Amino acid sequence: MSHFRPPEDQLRELKKGVVDLVSEGELLAKLKDSVQKKKPLRIKAGFDPSRPDLHIGHTVLLNKMRQFQLLGHHVIFLIGDFTAMIGDPTGKNQTRPALTEEECVENAKTYAGQVYKILDAEKTEVAYNSHWMKKFNAADFVKLSSQYTLARMLERDDFSKRFRDQTPISIHEFLYPLVQGYDSVALKADVEMGGTDQRFNLLVGREIQKSYGVPSQCIMTTPILEGLDGVQKMSKSLNNYIAVEENPKDMFGKTMRVSDELMVRYYELLTDVTTDELNQLKSDLASGKKHPRDVKIGLAKTLVTRFHSLAEANKAEEEFHRVFSGGGLPDVIPEFEMKEESNLGVCHLLVKVGLAASNGEAKRAIEGRAVEIKGEKVTDARLAIDLKKGDEWIVRSGKKKFAKVVVR
Repeated sequence: MSHFRPPEDQLRELKKGVVDLVSEGELLAKLKDSVQKKKPLRIKAGFDPSRPDLHIGHTVLLNKMRQFQLLGHHVIFLIGDFTAMIGDPTGKNQTRPALTEEECVENAKTYAGQVYKILDAEKTEVAYNSHWMKKFNAADFVKLSSQYTLARMLERDDFSKRFRDQTPISIHEFLYPLVQGYDSVALKADVEMGGTDQRFNLLVGREIQKSYGVPSQCIMTTPILEGLDGVQKMSKSLNNYIAVEENPKDMFGKTMRVSDELMVRYYELLTDVTTDELNQLKSDLASGKKHPRDVKIGLAKTLVTRFHSLAEANKAEEEFHRVFSGGGLPDVIPEFEMKEESNLGVCHLLVKVGLAASNGEAKRAIEGRAVEIKGEKVTDARLAIDLKKGDEWIVRSGKKKFAKVVVR
């Protein structure tokens, strides 16, 4: 079976794209023991059911879980329905509102269709931490709480900042990392994974396992992926995301908008390329052997294939070439989402998409025969345009100014 690959080979593959690994020596020892005993490691990652709509930034962690699966290890997809009722304040300056049990159950249902686009459904164990935490009595919680000190808890960046700022911290919030740690006890996790913002909680889990006489897990954190702007983390609220359930055409088009530098990072974190393949890709780009646009098309097709199908990826590529064909278009064109509208003046359109500073400037550009819409020259500054839902086309002013109009 695949998990009998040499431990050193497994470790080299698993380290790719990882931020924290505590510790490399321990993980290698666990992998050696796994190969010797022909027993898969137990890999745990917890997910919050309060936010079940995933974008590809979330899949960085799922991809790493998939690597473990491909190496033959046992992956546990843990739904934190009990911890969600506590409310994790990670990255917040106030307590996240707790969910009801009914909300947790309903939200958790939406996960499967998304995560199984990456994980192998037949090889994934789904667990809910309410199954063991609801059995806890008062004495059990007192024992769990006694395993960690307040001083250690205040080492968590979020807690320490709120304590300094005199922002309220509820006592029950300290239970979150403790319960997450106990999850590792209940599941006998060999490795726990999470984003870099979960590092503190994962380390707590190592200590809690020791307290309960369970071998300490290794921890592995994955990067927080930058959004399409290449600056801030991918977020729906910042509108710089690609949703897991994005339609193929939009997924392809959005991928083509990323910078050349970000494209390489997306290859590293979102695809199955090996370290050697990634280094070769970088070399080919640096030497000019491969054009960035062709490499980006490969990335877009890879993502659409993973979340939809190869047929949809080919169709999206054909559509992209049709929309962007000819005219010496640049690789990256600013995109402007607009609402349906009838009889929009062409000068107003040029101003809205940033190709003219004023109606007067737009009119002069049109009179100078410098404006094209949908590949056709515009000669009438009084032209009215209908924006219809689903429309997607290019506006050009002069040789270097472009905008892509997308009507939602």
